[in-house]
Amino acid sequence: MPIPNSQFPIPNSQFPIPHSQFPITQIKELFVYYFPEPPYFLMSAGLLAGMASGVAFEATLKQSVQQWSKNRSTRTLANLPRLQLVIPFLGMAGGICVFLASGMEIFGFPKLLCYALALPLTVLTGWLVWTQLGKLLIELERGGSQALDLDSFEQ
Repeated sequence: MPIPNSQFPIPNSQFPIPHSQFPITQIKELFVYYFPEPPYFLMSAGLLAGMASGVAFEATLKQSVQQWSKNRSTRTLANLPRLQLVIPFLGMAGGICVFLASGMEIFGFPKLLCYALALPLTVLTGWLVWTQLGKLLIELERGGSQALDLDSFEQ
């Protein structure tokens, strides 16, 4: 036998259930007031910022290598204008970090945990890519573009 003033009304009971206590309304209010909206905008903005910075990084790197190739100056490829390359690279890494954290937030993880995981992952990946780029530029300087041609190796 259901209790008339219960917090958990039982459907099909002999006692009428007021509309304000209907479970779907309570669940809707729970989601509206206590759970934040997933950060779809931040995820999209992070992806677009990372892609735009990546295009700028690519263009700057190509331009710097072409200038070095034409002049063949005493300046090495590893000592290219750092600030011109670092700014788009940091923009790309920042966009990727926001994208990763927002992607985890969509699955319900807390914001602090998402950024605590995304930031070290982005920093580590960015450091690995930056060091690999430096090694590739040194190899390009030593042997020209033939040094980077992986199809020319015979087995």
